[in-house]
Amino acid sequence: MPADPLNSVEKPGPGPRGTAPQPDEVEVRRSARRRRTVSAYREGGRTVVLIPARMSKEEERRWVGVMLDKLAAQESRRTLDDGELAARALRLSEQHLLGRARPSTVRWVTNQNTRWGSCTPAEGSIRLSHRLQGMPEYVLDYVLLHELAHLLVPGHGPDFWRLLETYPRTERARGFLEGVIAAGRLPNVPRDGRE
Repeated sequence: MPADPLNSVEKPGPGPRGTAPQPDEVEVRRSARRRRTVSAYREGGRTVVLIPARMSKEEERRWVGVMLDKLAAQESRRTLDDGELAARALRLSEQHLLGRARPSTVRWVTNQNTRWGSCTPAEGSIRLSHRLQGMPEYVLDYVLLHELAHLLVPGHGPDFWRLLETYPRTERARGFLEGVIAAGRLPNVPRDGRE
């Protein structure tokens, strides 16, 4: 990042961030008046993150990541229709699979409660569970890319996982989905902790 703490600009790391226009840059604005809060918003082709001036560079990097994820999650709450989902799949295929995975259909389904997605390579069809709607965009992209890879390699062997190596958020997305599954196994405890 540039040395100027009042108006530093950083290019975002790799990884798609949704259906909203992709920000070209992240601008971090430090404020002496800001004590504890961090906020972010989209402005034109960039994301502006507002932080307290006293924050260290390490804290700044961490908060920029948190705020980018938060904005992406807010933007992903808008449910994509099947056409937008198909366009997203084609974009991911171009970016990560050299355009080799060309699904004939990509759609949401409500009958998949034990898996996040499925595909039928012979038909070229991909189905995603409606439970993914509202999850962070990098998670949706991972599941889509996972199913696209199955159009090229049916199993989960080394060739399959090699295809997913180009997606930089694979491990993070898998961890998120594992967390969702684990949270679903927890007993229902009221938010205030009382029974």
